[in-house]
Amino acid sequence: MFYNIIDSERRAGDSATVTNPRTNEALWDVPVAHETQLNFAVEAARVSFKSWKLLSVGERQRYLLKLADELEQRRNEIHAPLAGETGKSVTETFHVVSIRSVAHKLLRTSSQTWRLTILWPTSDLMVSSQSLPDKVDYENDKLKIVSTHHPIGVVGAICPWNFPLLLAVAKVSAALVMGNCIIVKPSPSTPCATLKFAELATSVLPRGVLQALNGDDDIGRLISIHPGIDKISFTGSIATGKKVAESAAKTLKRVTLELGGNDGSIICPDVDVKTVAAKVAAGVFLHSGQMCVGTKRVYVHEAIFQEFRDSFVEAVKQIKIDLSGDQSPMFSPIQNEVQYKVVKDAIADCKKNNYTLLCGGSTDEHPGFFIAPVVVDQPPHDSQIVQMEQFGPVIPLMKWSAEDELISNVNGTDTGLGGCVWAEDVAKAERIARRLEVGTVWINSAEDPNPHGYLSGWKQSGIGGEWGRQGLMSYSHTQIIQLRK
Repeated sequence: MFYNIIDSERRAGDSATVTNPRTNEALWDVPVAHETQLNFAVEAARVSFKSWKLLSVGERQRYLLKLADELEQRRNEIHAPLAGETGKSVTETFHVVSIRSVAHKLLRTSSQTWRLTILWPTSDLMVSSQSLPDKVDYENDKLKIVSTHHPIGVVGAICPWNFPLLLAVAKVSAALVMGNCIIVKPSPSTPCATLKFAELATSVLPRGVLQALNGDDDIGRLISIHPGIDKISFTGSIATGKKVAESAAKTLKRVTLELGGNDGSIICPDVDVKTVAAKVAAGVFLHSGQMCVGTKRVYVHEAIFQEFRDSFVEAVKQIKIDLSGDQSPMFSPIQNEVQYKVVKDAIADCKKNNYTLLCGGSTDEHPGFFIAPVVVDQPPHDSQIVQMEQFGPVIPLMKWSAEDELISNVNGTDTGLGGCVWAEDVAKAERIARRLEVGTVWINSAEDPNPHGYLSGWKQSGIGGEWGRQGLMSYSHTQIIQLRK
């Protein structure tokens, strides 16, 4: 059973059904929240905020450490819902939600530092026990200017379906440690693991500090316009992000928008072709391309294009579809029917325009929402498959020669979330990276967000960002004190 969590109590109500993308069969009924329940949740959060904000950073972190211990004991209660609703393999999902990757990544301690983690495997964001000290910005014999940091209030977190628990807990951990209360709205496609996480948290956290409401787009709109919510943290599509920003503007809420991307990977001519081709392929098709910072376009230097293309296709053909879910491939079904249609339409457009498909292309040979990987050979720059964020297992390979033209093409979209540069000459790779109009560039690596680094988007890929010290500070007000001596 799954419940909305309001003021640390389980609340039922109207229901919807979550389906398994592996089979398109019904899984569980989940509650659907309405405006009255949202109002109750906001009222509870505002009451709890009065006392939660007064705790020290260390005291709030100790609560999160207790929550990590609770999840260690009860992780199996989250494992099955996460595997079912996302369609990820049982083994893969267990790895993602295991205590080493999730609960212990929520918070760790050592004798010298507190570690607040934002839930990414093998990565920790270290926040010292004095993580929010006053900072002296300027001082002379007459004047001292000091920066101080204070909680914002109640945060509304609107979360996506591709990594539902991971991205929800990232927002929860940052908001709570900074002294805010938070109301989480998971995607209606994948609410189960997040609702169960919030339910388990009620045994540890003070009443009303963390709440969770499942619902459709309308409850997201109501969260965005609610006068009792002080900040919105949204991860999702550009189209929905614009609506969130418009709604939040009515009450001038603080807003963090982490939106879509159309990341390009640039392959320089000096790489070990076969090795890099395999690594790029693995990154491209991780979770079937359903990753906001995942590579959506690959640009290969003309000197190695044919060799790279052959090695890349060879690596892609090794990707296996595990219909049972008992094995651990990183290739998953498309999570929902709406996105499944988007990907099918993208493939149909490639066929309509007679683009060469080097592998894949049939979308009806597997049950559920599986689509075998598709590689498109050198579609034009203005083609749909190059300009869109396909968010699925379809990847175009393009050829480049002149660096200026390459940079123009890679930057020639409305998005700017991330990108990759692969080269033996690291200085050259860094020079190219600095010309890209994106928030993060990975050199000699597929996209691999690390909580030490600020994750933000340029252009229509977002406003503000998460993670890193800068992201953590976005959950606080900065107050300046000017002291005349």
